[in-house]
Amino acid sequence: MKILILGAGQVGSSVAAALASENNDITVVDTDAAKLRELSERLDIRTVNGHASLPSVLGQAGAEDAELVVAVTSSDEVNLIACQVAQTRYRTPTRVARVREAEYLEIPNLTHGETSAVSAAISPEQLVCRHVERLIEYPGALQVLDFANGRAQLVGVRAVAGGALVGHQIKELRSHLPASVDARVAAIFRAGRPVKPEGGTVIEADDEVFFLANRRDIPLVMSELRRVDSKRARRVFIAGGGNIGRSLARALENRYSVKILERSRDRAKRIAEDLVNSIVLVGDAADEELLREENIDQTDVYCALTNDDEANILSAMLAKRLGCSRVMSLINRPAYAELVEGGPIDIAISPQQITLGALLAHIREGAPARVHSLRRGAAEAIEAVARGDGRTSRVIGRSLDELELPEAATIGGIVRGDQLLIAHHDVVIEPEDHVIVFLMDKRHLPEVSALFQAGATWL
Repeated sequence: MKILILGAGQVGSSVAAALASENNDITVVDTDAAKLRELSERLDIRTVNGHASLPSVLGQAGAEDAELVVAVTSSDEVNLIACQVAQTRYRTPTRVARVREAEYLEIPNLTHGETSAVSAAISPEQLVCRHVERLIEYPGALQVLDFANGRAQLVGVRAVAGGALVGHQIKELRSHLPASVDARVAAIFRAGRPVKPEGGTVIEADDEVFFLANRRDIPLVMSELRRVDSKRARRVFIAGGGNIGRSLARALENRYSVKILERSRDRAKRIAEDLVNSIVLVGDAADEELLREENIDQTDVYCALTNDDEANILSAMLAKRLGCSRVMSLINRPAYAELVEGGPIDIAISPQQITLGALLAHIREGAPARVHSLRRGAAEAIEAVARGDGRTSRVIGRSLDELELPEAATIGGIVRGDQLLIAHHDVVIEPEDHVIVFLMDKRHLPEVSALFQAGATWL
């Protein structure tokens, strides 16, 4: 597939790296020649230096025969105009834009609708906000991912000594749960390395365990992997009143006691006018005295969400030292995230990985309905929809043990209507089933995607 990526920032570079190894013809456009040079030295791609929304630059990049434009520059306006130009002048079939300003997303036919120039709009702020909201909803969770519009959820937790299942085999999980509850351990990471979850695999303390279950059963399954010491969060402290911090406060303020801290007095005033039930403070998140005065030791969750990685890391570490039970930090640099997560900082939130998963679901040829990165890209959880019928599909009408999956792939479950079927070898796939696949080696993704594509005939 011929793909134009507009913008060589963190998200654009991540998308280029993810797609470059999948036999795609990729061209990246940016105004920063140094970024383009660094990318071309690292990846097998073509680059064009220029303003991404100009018709002449898009033409130079090969828009005439491109199948997909991914506009992820730092400017919403450039992204929207580039999609408009790609549609009207070059007839590019699919146009994906990153849109950060929420007001644009609310305008019909600008970012959605039949006449919109944008095939799909991705809002990093909304995605990160929803991600953090779920983590607050489930104390102790490292990652919470939705499948089939929330009918099933994948939750990652760190197994803690004292948990009922720690030190026991995975196959014992079923005996610990009520008859009406079913769950499947889908992936395990031990000391950063994947461990294939089989019935005889023993869960050890500090393992990162990802399990799939019906949404209503998540707290019960989590209690099997952790001591039941994670009380429901009531008090949330947000450092940073940018788009993400303000959106999170708005989403939480009717269910939690929320405080939001912002350095800029003018911005803090605007946030206070926008929010109804939140307390808005002016000050520095690294001010130890201020945090003490605001009873940080009695706060359940501290979220460092400024646009400065170092400030987020330091303020989250300070909040933890002062007694906050759970701290999260927004970290853009992957190397930083790997260093700090699991130490003083409970969860490192990677905006580009969250955004990348949403983008890839729209980008990849024969794309699954949903693609989620696990452990900042170490593995992927894929929701593939079974299309066609027994004649045109290689999966419909076949049991799970008949599927020709690569060794690195396992099926966690199937969502059929409103029902989650935990994967067992004799489950037969039916049309429109949402099949949840876990892939420990992303190089095999084309094989998995091809398996679920409906062809003219497979018989």
